Amino acid sequence: MNRDEALKVVKEQLTDHRYQHTIGVMETAITLAERYGADAKKAELAAIFHDYAKFRPKEEMRKIIVSQKMEPSLLLYNTELWHAPVGTYLVQQEVGITDKEVLDAIKYHTSGRPDMTLLEKIIYVADYIEPGRHFPGVDEVRELAKQDLDTALIQSLKNTIVFLLKKNQAVYPDTMKTYNSLVLGGK
Repeated sequence: MNRDEALKVVKEQLTDHRYQHTIGVMETAITLAERYGADAKKAELAAIFHDYAKFRPKEEMRKIIVSQKMEPSLLLYNTELWHAPVGTYLVQQEVGITDKEVLDAIKYHTSGRPDMTLLEKIIYVADYIEPGRHFPGVDEVRELAKQDLDTALIQSLKNTIVFLLKKNQAVYPDTMKTYNSLVLGGK
């Protein structure tokens, strides 16, 4: 599937604002892939489809999580996490994408996971730093991403965790495990 076909498919699933976000993630992911030696075509495809399920009804996502025997603890945490694993399932079923690397990059773009692949890191960071994002700490992560992808990923995770803690929201365990594995891996 080429870029134009993929963008046409995904545009039907998104609001105009989210579609523009997706374009920003795609362009950022390609840049990061080229900088860090990942497959730019896979980065492009994963970025295009990373938010495919973002606007599906929560009840539909809940049913898919249950019926596909996804991690049941997902249902205990913020529903913002759901679109990533559900999106992985839906792009397989509805679009026919079967590349495991691309699917895993979509699946883990909100939570992260310990021992993330290079492509997974790229999609996570690209989603965080794309040019349309404006929030405290994003510029620092943009600068870090130019120097070292892991450092950028650690800072983005730290920012997310602190944001959730300040709002008295639960932190998904895989997000903490991702942060810890990166910090401990560097020692």
